[in-house]
Amino acid sequence: MSARDARFQSVVVPEIDILLRVARSITRSDADAADVVQDTLLRAYRAMDGFDGEHPRAWLLTILRNAQRNRTRKRRPALLKDPTRTESEQQALANTDDPADEATRGAFDREVRAAFASLSTSFRATVELVDIHGVSCEQAAAILGVAPGTVMSRLHRARNKMRDHLARSGIHADREQL
Repeated sequence: MSARDARFQSVVVPEIDILLRVARSITRSDADAADVVQDTLLRAYRAMDGFDGEHPRAWLLTILRNAQRNRTRKRRPALLKDPTRTESEQQALANTDDPADEATRGAFDREVRAAFASLSTSFRATVELVDIHGVSCEQAAAILGVAPGTVMSRLHRARNKMRDHLARSGIHADREQL
């Protein structure tokens, strides 16, 4: 076994279950999650020599997020390709919002607001502090006068309720921020 293989086994393999859970929450599909994790593992193996060894979970989750972003980008139709444009112009267009996203953004935003409004007061306060204002769970716990575990539990349950609301309304929540 090479040094790279041994390091991969000790650093990456213990994180596979977490990668799968995160990938399932992002993709909402076991098959897509497995594909993203496989891509993540391959990229991690290739980059193993350049990894400094600190924060392996954060490193792997960043690779996973980028792999999913690339997969989503590849699924876009090639409608924006124009042979008269330079490669950099093509890339700039590919990085802009999809016209279909523009058309549905208003409906999506309304549904997210409705999902947020449907939450109980304690759930709304927790989501507002952590997800909207970027306060840490510990700080939110101090502000709300509850234990940090309570904040994390409320946040998890509130996000699930919002996802369920969006699913019932016919909006597929395939966005990273959800």
